[in-house]
Amino acid sequence: MATRLDDDVVLVRGAALADGRSPELRRGVSLLVERGVVTGIGDAGHEPPPTARVIDASGATIIPGMVDSHSHLSMPGGAQWVQRGFDSTEELLAVAEENGDLMVRAGIRWARDVGAPRRPDPVTGGERALSLRLRDEWQGRVDRPYIRAAGTWLGRTGALPHGLAVEVEHGADLLAAARVQLDDGADLVKLYLDGPDRDTPPFSVDEVTAVVREAHDRGARVAAHSGMLHGSQVGAAAGVDSIEHGFQLDRDAAEAMAAAGTVLVSTLGVMHSWLTFTDTSTVERFTAPESRATIGARLEAAEEGVRLAHAAGVSIAAGSDFGGGSLRANQLAWEAEALIRAGLPPHEALAALTWRGGDLLGDPTAGRLEVGGPAHFSLVHGDPLSDPASLWRIWLTR
Repeated sequence: MATRLDDDVVLVRGAALADGRSPELRRGVSLLVERGVVTGIGDAGHEPPPTARVIDASGATIIPGMVDSHSHLSMPGGAQWVQRGFDSTEELLAVAEENGDLMVRAGIRWARDVGAPRRPDPVTGGERALSLRLRDEWQGRVDRPYIRAAGTWLGRTGALPHGLAVEVEHGADLLAAARVQLDDGADLVKLYLDGPDRDTPPFSVDEVTAVVREAHDRGARVAAHSGMLHGSQVGAAAGVDSIEHGFQLDRDAAEAMAAAGTVLVSTLGVMHSWLTFTDTSTVERFTAPESRATIGARLEAAEEGVRLAHAAGVSIAAGSDFGGGSLRANQLAWEAEALIRAGLPPHEALAALTWRGGDLLGDPTAGRLEVGGPAHFSLVHGDPLSDPASLWRIWLTR
C-alpha cells in the first residue's frame, strides 16, 4: 500500500511527468509543494528551500491526483454487490471509511458518489442518502477524497430491487422525486434510465428534461445510468450532464451526446471483473455455462460505444463503479487499461482518470497539477503512456 506524504514543504526531484495532456512523457521534472499547494513545476535542477523534504523520484513518474467519476462510497463491491446495499447502516458507514482510506492510498483524491441507500440521518432527523452524510462528514479531512454526491437512485418501480432505490411509479412523478433529492442537498441527481421493460425507456425525454432544468436552476447536475441504447438516447436528448456506463451506444446516440455536451462516464472495468468471476466465484450468474460468452459480448458492445463516443468528440471520464458494481475502491486503474484496450490513446485514458473527471465535477483544480493548485499527486513506477499497468504500481501519494 502506498505511503502518504504529509510534509509541509516537499521537493520531488528527478521524476518524469504524465499529466494526461500530452502523448509524450516529460522527463527530468521537479515538483515543489508548500503547505499543500504546488508552487513550482520545472526542471530537476532547482535547489530546495532549506526546510524542504527532498524526495529522490528518479525512475518514477508523477501523475495528478485521480478522479473516480462513478463510485458508491458506502458499499463494498464484489460479486454480491447488490445485496450489500441492504447491509445495516453501521456496516455501510464502516465500509465507507475503509473505502475512503483505500482511495487516497491509491491516489484517488476526488470522487463522484452516484447513488447510495437512504437511511436515517442523525443531523436532519429524517431519511437521507448515506452519500450526502459522508460528503458532509469528510469535508476538510485530508485523509479522505473530495466528494460530489448524488442522493439515492431514482428509478421506475421494478427496475432495481425494492427498497434500494427511490421508486417512481409514474413518469409524471419523477420531477417531484428529484426535488426531494435536491432539497436534501444533493450535488447531482442520479436517474436510472434502464426500466423494468428492457425494450422501453422508463421516462420520456420531456420528463427527464424537466429534471435537468430543475437541477441546473439549483446549480446541480444530472447523471443518468444507461445500460441500454434507449436510455442514452433519452438522456442525450434531454441534455443530462453525463451518461453513466453507456454500454450500448450507436453513432446517432454518440453524436447526440456530443451536441448536448453530455459526458460518457466509462465503467468497462466492471465487465472485466465479471469475466474474472466466471473463474473465481460460485454466483450462478457468473458460473453458468453461457456466462463468459454473454459477458464477453456485452464488453465488446461497450468497447464499441467508447470508440463511437470518442470519434464523435464526446468527453470521456472514468469510473470504477465500486460498491454499486463489482470493483473495489482502489481499482480505478483497471479502467485506464480497459479504455486503452477499447482503443483510446493512453494519454486520453489518463485524462479520463484525471482532468476530464475534474471537468465533470465542475472543479477546475481536480485531476490537474498546476502552480497555485492543490498538490495531489502520486509517484508510480513506469510510464502510464506506454504501460497503463504502472498506475497500479503506486509508491507514494499526496
